[in-house]
Amino acid sequence: QVQLVESGGGLVLAGRSLRLSCEASGFSLERSSIGWFRQAPGKEREGVACISRSAANTKYADSVKGRFTISKDNTKNTVYLQMNSLKPDDTAIYYCAADLVSVDCNLSGYGIDSWGKGTLVAVSS
Repeated sequence: QVQLVESGGGLVLAGRSLRLSCEASGFSLERSSIGWFRQAPGKEREGVACISRSAANTKYADSVKGRFTISKDNTKNTVYLQMNSLKPDDTAIYYCAADLVSVDCNLSGYGIDSWGKGTLVAVSS
Protein backbone atom coordinates (compact mmCIF):
# COMPACT_ATOMS: atom_id res chain seq x y z
CA GLN A 1 0.00 0.00 0.00
CA VAL A 2 1.42 3.35 -1.07
CA GLN A 3 1.64 5.75 1.83
CA LEU A 4 3.24 9.14 2.51
CA VAL A 5 3.56 10.56 6.01
CA GLU A 6 4.69 14.14 6.59
CA SER A 7 6.26 15.44 9.78
CA GLY A 8 8.24 18.39 11.06
CA GLY A 9 5.67 21.15 10.91
CA GLY A 10 5.06 23.58 13.72
CA LEU A 11 4.87 27.19 14.83
CA VAL A 12 7.96 29.32 14.26
CA LEU A 13 8.92 32.97 14.21
CA ALA A 14 9.58 34.69 10.93
CA GLY A 15 13.18 34.31 9.83
CA ARG A 16 13.61 30.91 11.45
CA SER A 17 13.93 27.50 9.80
CA LEU A 18 12.06 24.20 9.70
CA ARG A 19 12.75 20.90 8.02
CA LEU A 20 9.83 18.85 6.83
CA SER A 21 10.12 15.12 6.25
CA CYS A 22 8.03 12.87 4.07
CA GLU A 23 8.45 9.17 4.76
CA ALA A 24 7.30 6.90 1.96
CA SER A 25 6.19 3.29 2.24
CA GLY A 26 4.82 0.76 -0.20
CA PHE A 27 7.03 2.00 -3.02
CA SER A 28 10.62 3.06 -3.67
CA LEU A 29 11.67 6.70 -3.99
CA GLU A 30 14.27 5.55 -6.50
CA ARG A 31 11.42 4.97 -8.94
CA SER A 32 9.30 8.03 -8.27
CA SER A 33 9.38 11.79 -8.38
CA ILE A 34 8.16 13.68 -5.33
CA GLY A 35 6.67 17.10 -4.83
CA TRP A 36 5.86 19.34 -1.89
CA PHE A 37 2.68 21.35 -2.16
CA ARG A 38 1.00 23.73 0.23
CA GLN A 39 -2.42 25.22 0.79
CA ALA A 40 -3.13 28.25 2.89
CA PRO A 41 -6.62 29.07 4.19
CA GLY A 42 -8.75 30.52 1.44
CA LYS A 43 -6.10 29.96 -1.22
CA GLU A 44 -5.55 27.42 -3.95
CA ARG A 45 -3.02 24.65 -3.61
CA GLU A 46 0.46 25.69 -4.71
CA GLY A 47 3.37 23.58 -5.86
CA VAL A 48 6.38 24.51 -3.73
CA ALA A 49 9.21 22.19 -4.76
CA CYS A 50 9.73 18.90 -6.52
CA ILE A 51 12.53 16.45 -7.18
CA SER A 52 12.84 14.07 -10.08
CA ARG A 53 13.22 10.33 -9.84
CA SER A 54 17.01 10.44 -10.14
CA ALA A 55 17.24 13.59 -8.01
CA ALA A 56 19.12 15.21 -10.87
CA ASN A 57 16.38 17.78 -11.40
CA THR A 58 14.68 20.00 -8.82
CA LYS A 59 12.15 22.76 -9.32
CA TYR A 60 10.92 25.51 -7.03
CA ALA A 61 8.14 28.03 -6.96
CA ASP A 62 9.41 31.58 -7.40
CA SER A 63 8.12 32.44 -3.95
CA VAL A 64 10.52 30.01 -2.25
CA LYS A 65 13.58 30.00 -4.53
CA GLY A 66 16.74 30.57 -2.57
CA ARG A 67 15.02 29.78 0.74
CA PHE A 68 13.73 26.20 0.39
CA THR A 69 15.68 23.10 -0.60
CA ILE A 70 14.23 19.71 -1.48
CA SER A 71 16.27 16.54 -1.15
CA LYS A 72 15.75 12.84 -0.76
CA ASP A 73 17.47 9.97 0.99
CA ASN A 74 16.70 6.75 -0.86
CA THR A 75 18.22 4.65 1.93
CA LYS A 76 15.59 6.03 4.31
CA ASN A 77 12.91 6.31 1.65
CA THR A 78 12.38 9.87 2.86
CA VAL A 79 12.13 13.26 1.18
CA TYR A 80 13.00 16.47 2.98
CA LEU A 81 12.08 20.11 2.56
CA GLN A 82 14.50 22.45 4.28
CA MET A 83 12.79 25.80 4.76
CA ASN A 84 14.93 28.78 5.73
CA SER A 85 14.11 32.45 6.25
CA LEU A 86 10.46 31.61 6.78
CA LYS A 87 7.87 34.31 6.22
CA PRO A 88 4.29 34.65 7.46
CA ASP A 89 3.18 34.06 3.85
CA ASP A 90 4.66 30.55 4.11
CA THR A 91 1.93 29.62 6.59
CA ALA A 92 0.00 26.67 5.16
CA ILE A 93 -0.59 22.96 5.35
CA TYR A 94 2.26 21.27 3.51
CA TYR A 95 1.67 18.04 1.62
CA CYS A 96 4.07 15.68 -0.09
CA ALA A 97 2.95 13.79 -3.14
CA ALA A 98 4.35 11.03 -5.32
CA ASP A 99 4.32 10.49 -9.05
CA LEU A 100 5.07 6.82 -9.52
CA VAL A 101 5.38 6.97 -13.31
CA SER A 102 7.17 10.12 -14.50
CA VAL A 103 10.93 10.47 -14.63
CA ASP A 104 10.78 14.22 -14.14
CA CYS A 105 8.67 16.23 -11.70
CA ASN A 106 6.30 19.18 -11.97
CA LEU A 107 4.75 21.75 -9.68
CA SER A 108 1.28 21.56 -11.17
CA GLY A 109 0.23 18.38 -9.43
CA TYR A 110 -0.38 16.67 -12.76
CA GLY A 111 0.29 12.93 -12.64
CA ILE A 112 0.28 12.64 -8.86
CA ASP A 113 -0.63 9.14 -7.72
CA SER A 114 -0.60 9.54 -3.97
CA TRP A 115 -0.83 12.34 -1.40
CA GLY A 116 0.10 12.56 2.23
CA LYS A 117 -2.25 13.97 4.84
CA GLY A 118 -0.20 17.10 5.41
CA THR A 119 1.61 18.91 8.20
CA LEU A 120 0.86 22.43 9.39
CA VAL A 121 3.48 25.16 9.20
CA ALA A 122 2.60 28.42 10.92
CA VAL A 123 4.96 31.39 10.78
CA SER A 124 4.35 34.34 13.06
CA SER A 125 5.74 37.82 12.57
